[in-house]
Amino acid sequence: MELTDLLLEKNITISAAESCTGGLFAKTLTDRSGISAVFEGSVVTYSNRIKHQLLGVKEETLANFGAVSPQTAEEMARGICTLMGSQVGVGITGIAGPDGGTAQKPVGLVYVGLYWTSHQKLSVLELHLFGTRQQIRQQTVETACKALCKLLTEF
Repeated sequence: MELTDLLLEKNITISAAESCTGGLFAKTLTDRSGISAVFEGSVVTYSNRIKHQLLGVKEETLANFGAVSPQTAEEMARGICTLMGSQVGVGITGIAGPDGGTAQKPVGLVYVGLYWTSHQKLSVLELHLFGTRQQIRQQTVETACKALCKLLTEF
């Protein structure tokens, strides 16, 4: 079953905080007519300043672990739920390339945070993807949607 079908069927609200996907997750959801019944909104938080100011990602987290880290993805997912008042939050941060990678954090390293408030369920996926910038972004969104489907069918 498709993510949008599950969200609508179960009447579960969702919002997203995106960095490296630049709004592609939100675009994918909003391709479905009627999704406004459950999709609260999305923000693209590309800079650390906005991750902190808008989503409440701790400055210590950004300083100690960096913007591309499981800790930041977790705080983004929690923060978007607070900001939007949604039941489920998605936080996506990573390096889509072709530049910006390092030996420790190569191009294709992406973290996807998923948070379901009512079940206090949190998971963070670590992805190691390959391809062009657009392919990495598309793979990230597809993986996030599949993981959300799995999460939503567990309860």
